[in-house]
Amino acid sequence: MMRTERLCAHCGGDMPLAARADARTCSGRCRVALHRAEKKRVVPLELTSRDRWVRRAADKRPLTTAGRAASSTDPATWSSHKNATESVVGVGLGFVLSDEDDIVCIDLDHCINTLTGRLAPWAAAILRDAGTTYVEVSPSGDGLHIWGRANVRQGRRIRRPDGTAVEIYGTGRYIAMTGRRHGSCPSILADLSAVVNKLTA
Repeated sequence: MMRTERLCAHCGGDMPLAARADARTCSGRCRVALHRAEKKRVVPLELTSRDRWVRRAADKRPLTTAGRAASSTDPATWSSHKNATESVVGVGLGFVLSDEDDIVCIDLDHCINTLTGRLAPWAAAILRDAGTTYVEVSPSGDGLHIWGRANVRQGRRIRRPDGTAVEIYGTGRYIAMTGRRHGSCPSILADLSAVVNKLTA
């Protein structure tokens, strides 16, 4: 079994050798913490109702619920949200962006100060422009994924002067999902067309 398949789903630490094959956490404390965190997670129905879910390895590779390599362009490797959530493969979930609809994600790199929790001014401005929509904290804990709707058929990576980046994707990619809602954002997907146009102008 690959090492990336035996990491705690809460803390990311190595699983004890004696852990059950279906165990998701390394200890009782992590199991309770994961359960509490999952109860607070409210991913929009517009995402959970689509069979475009994968698991993800610690090195960010997409995986099927059976542990094989998944592809962001092969629907046969995707799963329902329920099946992906119940799987113990890898370290977390991912959602595949497809040309089936207009769901998009704006990925803001390194925009949260992990010591203070404060958002960088440039990222706060993008959030304001995005309006009322679902936003997650990225797996690293210092980035944000802004979810919504727009016509994005060609992904874009916009390098900022400070070395950070803004990425915009609408198809042919998968995005790591954490369920860690940013602030009090709602569980809905807003129209992000205006902010996408502004970022790519």
